[in-house]
Amino acid sequence: MGFFRRWPLISAAALIGCTAFLFAQQPEFRVNVRLVRLLITVKDAAGGIVGGLNRGDFNIYDNGVPQNVAVFERQTEQPLSVATLVDTSGSTGIELKYETDSITRFFNSLVREGNPGDATAFYTFNWEITLQHDYTRNVAALERDTHHLKGSAGTCLYDALWMAARALEFREGRHVMVVVTDGGDTTSSKTFQDALEAVQRADAVLYPVVVIPITNNAGRNTGGENALTTMAQRTGGRIFLPSLGPSLDQAFDDMLRELRTQYFIGYYPRNVPPSSNSYHTLTVKMTDPRLRAITRSGYYEDSER
Repeated sequence: MGFFRRWPLISAAALIGCTAFLFAQQPEFRVNVRLVRLLITVKDAAGGIVGGLNRGDFNIYDNGVPQNVAVFERQTEQPLSVATLVDTSGSTGIELKYETDSITRFFNSLVREGNPGDATAFYTFNWEITLQHDYTRNVAALERDTHHLKGSAGTCLYDALWMAARALEFREGRHVMVVVTDGGDTTSSKTFQDALEAVQRADAVLYPVVVIPITNNAGRNTGGENALTTMAQRTGGRIFLPSLGPSLDQAFDDMLRELRTQYFIGYYPRNVPPSSNSYHTLTVKMTDPRLRAITRSGYYEDSER
């Protein structure tokens, strides 16, 4: 039996102590490395856009918990990806020709005045969705795509928003969606909530342009207008209700002016309690109470961006 080596005995208490020591050397880290990105427009009491603010002017809350700003850009130069969607359903009628003229001028301004990386995709929708042109800076090609458009059939507005948002989600830079419509939806398989969630997951700011050729409520889809107003508010955009002609051009000009003066703020969520549905509520408060921050109302923690 001499070939057995004798090892010193270790008591149970000592063994437990060693195990505890080993586990104590393995600290547990819980770090969320996802940068949450906010595009923020700031307005004063009169509705004017406010520029020139600093990091300390913004207070960010994620599910009610204050956060530290990690990235701050004033009048950010991050390129814009703009998904432009135009309603070509039968209800658009004669207005479609005037709308596409204004949209072509919008395309020109977008490409001429902004970042060299700015681009737009052009979709039309009635009872079906057509990608007329993928993301491009070629205004001549986009203008050609508007020449053959005519109104017909039903309206799959929510389907179009859902589809365009999914295609936009993984593009670099800032995400914007512009939808020109009369506000109605008649043939979508997706719901309002489906469309809103897709736009939120794409970190997109939605600007609905609901063209109103008449000033009274007769023939207007006020329910559709209210739905788009809610969607715009929850994504940090706003709705425009122009008539045809100069007021439609002005709507596009105002939209671009807002996009050129946005603040870009990013933070890494810290000490945020988990959400049962993965949705986090965002609040931005200005240090100066006379100012108002306009941004999206929240984000999904399992989104890629």
